[in-house]
Amino acid sequence: MTYTRIPIYIDFLFCAIIIPLVITLLPVDKWIVNNMAFLITLIVYIYGLYTVYRIANIPQLFMQKKYLTITILLSVLIAVTVLFTYFPMPNTGAQTDARQMAIRIDIRTQTIWVFFLMITGFSLAIELLFELFRQILSKQEIEAEKNKAELALYKAQINPHFLFNTLNTLYAMVVSGSDKTESAFVKFSDILRYMYTQAASDTIPIGSEIAYIRQYVDLQMLRLNRHTHVDFTVDVDNEQTLVPPMILITFVENAFKYGTSPDTDCTIYISISLHDNLLRFETENSIMQPRTNDSSAIGMDNCRKRLGLLYPGRFELESTTVGNIFRTRLNIRLK
Repeated sequence: MTYTRIPIYIDFLFCAIIIPLVITLLPVDKWIVNNMAFLITLIVYIYGLYTVYRIANIPQLFMQKKYLTITILLSVLIAVTVLFTYFPMPNTGAQTDARQMAIRIDIRTQTIWVFFLMITGFSLAIELLFELFRQILSKQEIEAEKNKAELALYKAQINPHFLFNTLNTLYAMVVSGSDKTESAFVKFSDILRYMYTQAASDTIPIGSEIAYIRQYVDLQMLRLNRHTHVDFTVDVDNEQTLVPPMILITFVENAFKYGTSPDTDCTIYISISLHDNLLRFETENSIMQPRTNDSSAIGMDNCRKRLGLLYPGRFELESTTVGNIFRTRLNIRLK
């Protein structure tokens, strides 16, 4: 049931079920015989009053500060109701005395005003409820647009951060005259192609994301010497499972940035597993360089904020240091 259909269902419930049930509580059988014109006019008055309230939408007029319009509208409706109470009362017989006629008129007048108050109260309550729904939906739409803008900002901040680090790697290879420079540029072009095609999407198959990370690892290994060993394991039950692009690369970048050394043996451990829509990601590296409050911290913070927007309450991210080992663990419940 969509929001646009809810008012239709409520109007149908009120007009087709509630109002007829209330009318049956009245002496309809007597009115059909003695005062059919009044009964028809009463039914037209009831449905007309409800229609006016639903079209006018007094709560919305009140929020727009159209107090004069509200006053005029209510004054007209009250005046119409007052005039309706003077609807001619038929004389059912000579035996009807003035006192009985007065009682009948009084009962009929009370009936008219009860209907007026009932429909006024129900209509205002329904409109207030609808207005509350509109406010909630509007707030949710604004929040969704805000989150979308923030996600775009965080993604835009991650890409330049990655490019800057990779260009530094290529520059070092060019300066050193490495024979692996050409191969590195080929891999770098593949990475750029990924960034400006797949990474523009909200979600991509995890198989594509893993291939992208593997290319990045291969690119890093071209510039590193034999002292660095990378243990990259993948265990995925469905490579078509959708994940946000570039959600893991920052952690891999940091592992290479702080966990490699040109003259000391070191190992970088990267693990990606996916089973039953539970994504588990882990990196582990020796601390070869001290961590500082620089762009790496910005990248990590952006990833945490992005995860918070994409998977609120459905992810766990922790970074720990035990001795000279730095570990990052991320669990995401994708569905």
